[in-house]
Amino acid sequence: MKILHGKGVSGGIAIGRVKFHKRENMLIKRIHVENPEKETERFRKAREITISELKNLYEKALKEVGKANAQIFEIHQMMLDDSDYLESVENIIRSQNLNAEYAVSVTCDNFTEMFSAMDNEYMRERSADIKDISARLIKNLMNKPENTDITEKNSIIFAVDLVPSETVQMNKSEIAGFCTAEGSANSHTAILARTMNIPAVIGTGSELSEEFDGMEAIADGFSGTVYINPDEKTKSEMLKKRDDELLKRKLLQNLKDKENITPDGQKINIYANIGGLNDLGSVLENDAGGIGLFRSEFLYLESSDFPDEETQFRCYKKVLECMAGKKVIVRTLDIGADKQIDYFKLKKEENPALGFRAVRICLANPDIFKVQLRALYRASVFGNLGIMFPMIISCDEILQIKKIISEVKNELKSSGIPFSSDIETGIMIETPASVMISDILAKEVDFFSIGTNDLIQYTLALDRQNPELEKFCDTHHKAILRMIKTAVENAHKNNIWAGICGELGSDLELTEFFLAIGTDELSVSPSMVLPLREKIRNTHIENKEDIIKKFI
Repeated sequence: MKILHGKGVSGGIAIGRVKFHKRENMLIKRIHVENPEKETERFRKAREITISELKNLYEKALKEVGKANAQIFEIHQMMLDDSDYLESVENIIRSQNLNAEYAVSVTCDNFTEMFSAMDNEYMRERSADIKDISARLIKNLMNKPENTDITEKNSIIFAVDLVPSETVQMNKSEIAGFCTAEGSANSHTAILARTMNIPAVIGTGSELSEEFDGMEAIADGFSGTVYINPDEKTKSEMLKKRDDELLKRKLLQNLKDKENITPDGQKINIYANIGGLNDLGSVLENDAGGIGLFRSEFLYLESSDFPDEETQFRCYKKVLECMAGKKVIVRTLDIGADKQIDYFKLKKEENPALGFRAVRICLANPDIFKVQLRALYRASVFGNLGIMFPMIISCDEILQIKKIISEVKNELKSSGIPFSSDIETGIMIETPASVMISDILAKEVDFFSIGTNDLIQYTLALDRQNPELEKFCDTHHKAILRMIKTAVENAHKNNIWAGICGELGSDLELTEFFLAIGTDELSVSPSMVLPLREKIRNTHIENKEDIIKKFI
């Protein structure tokens, strides 16, 4: 038995035979041409054919994986309209009297190298797209047929890497899983695998070999482990793990499209918490009613410099379009404490959890804050956006935020850039201070989202990063539950809604309590949406006062 270790990017257990996908290596010759204008025309015709193929791929992907994931093929079409790319190819043909295949190949190498050297992760990943469209152009110039027959029944696709067009053209009913030597969790293939609910492991490295073709294999998309020719003990363990997971999924699938409603008729929204675009497939798969916490700091954490407005805009736009009108609540930048970013050049603090973090950084650096707010307001026309601000402890902070928002709106208006006038703005309730003045804060915002992770830390004076203190941390402490109840009550007295987006929201032992105090929304990890729905649909809360007394 051979074991490969990589990174699981799409959960599940795939059992099947290896089908090694080796991309055809097209030999590109450097050929002198007598008529460069005729050669340029040949390139342009191949480009038209390629655009037509990409349109077909977009339509196919649209049906199979939705608009957000199909957009990559629209991006590929736009790349074939890029003046720099086209001018490079045609200049090589005309100035050097060379064949179009060679001109495309050289342009591809130059652009790939340029994109790969960029600091921005999103732009680095565009190098794979350049390779994809260039290979497709060369294929059409050489009149080679497209190879779409790359799957077999119950096959685990092994490859050095896969481009989106290859993934989309595969017969999904035959694929058990993916395993690639390269790739990233943010690659289109990883995103598509999650959307299609196919187990996937990436980054196994050079040990992944063509010699495995045809061998029996198991890919564990949870742990990122791949077993080649597994022994009987491993096979038995993995079969049980797969069967347990499939049974769990099957039982929970019956709850899709069902209401989050108790037997007594009380309804509650169940939203999902996500840390980035990678989680969107799981949100949709688990039938979340919306996104209650989009941690926007991932854009900053994954970048080597401040993400610009355009990068952020594209990200927020994609999430909103993917959720197709469902609520998406984006938490503005929340760094500091346990989330440090070098290029912010924050000073070392004795107690960072009580230091310069979250909204404090934003208000002290309005230029950085404005970039994010501009991107959010620009994206707002593409869906149902809500914005919430972390670590609020005073009304003065809210008033400062409103002033900056007003400036951003005026800037967008004067530039003729559309934005929604229907955006709900709310705050995180995650400190004792915000709870104690929640009746006052509620008059300034549209909603509360209770961040129980920090609320527990600050209320119990327990550092959540210190494992030694775990035994002292009572997450059901009466003080915590009373604070949550107070915040919800003060929200309702002021006609705004209140939800919970911290880890306690998915604590099924507390669901009864949250329902009894009238919580409007619970936002949990995507995998907890259906288990929580099941719990709600089986929870009776006729005697609310008795339930509340039981907890506090």
